[in-house]
Amino acid sequence: MKPAWLDALYAEKFFVGCPYHETAKKNEKNVCCLDCCISLCPHCVPSHRYHRLLQVRRYVYHDVIRLEDLQKLIDCSNVQAYTINSAKVVFIKKRPQNRQFKGAGNYCTSCDRSLQEPFIHCSLGCKVEFAMKRYRDITPFIKPCHTLTLGPDYIIPQDLHADDHMAAYETPRSTVVDGDDSVSWSSTSSELGDAATTTHVVRKKRTGFCFCAKSANSYKVVSEDPDDISNSINRRKGIPQRSPLC
Repeated sequence: MKPAWLDALYAEKFFVGCPYHETAKKNEKNVCCLDCCISLCPHCVPSHRYHRLLQVRRYVYHDVIRLEDLQKLIDCSNVQAYTINSAKVVFIKKRPQNRQFKGAGNYCTSCDRSLQEPFIHCSLGCKVEFAMKRYRDITPFIKPCHTLTLGPDYIIPQDLHADDHMAAYETPRSTVVDGDDSVSWSSTSSELGDAATTTHVVRKKRTGFCFCAKSANSYKVVSEDPDDISNSINRRKGIPQRSPLC
């Protein structure tokens, strides 16, 4: 007999979109709940946080599991492991390899894949198939495991819309003071009699004030002196300086 989680691990599809979180970001299913025997995405994990959870990874377009995690569930002896990011992993499903002629060497008992000594199985599925054919039972290889949690490197999204929510408020208008204050400051600082000239000065200073306020917010330096703001505008590169109007 095989445990239900072993059949689910072999039958479930991973790294596909979660149907319950179609519109959410990072909704690929990469966790297997051993108690519910289903595949989960990062958004589903909090609902199963008290269950035994096994993370599934991807290697050369195949599903793999860390050897350290899999050894807590089943005996992985004689199964060849591969190294990914300094961690050993084991393939879940067997990978058949057609060979017309076999040379001298070590081959998998189920899929005839060339292996290193002394391994005789290239994946978890190959070992389970071999044990079922030879012993008619996989129970002697199953280990008791009552708790299994995800590793510290697994990231569960807390609020994926937080960035979008904050970005909605990070607009150029957020760093601009009220329009009345800008007009009053510009009108008082200008002693020119011509209305057209005053309008031009107001538009120029309001544009410069928006830039300076945003720059001051970025560097956390606030300047309320109109002369400092005007000087900072003149120091900007690429902006032509006009002679004062008479």
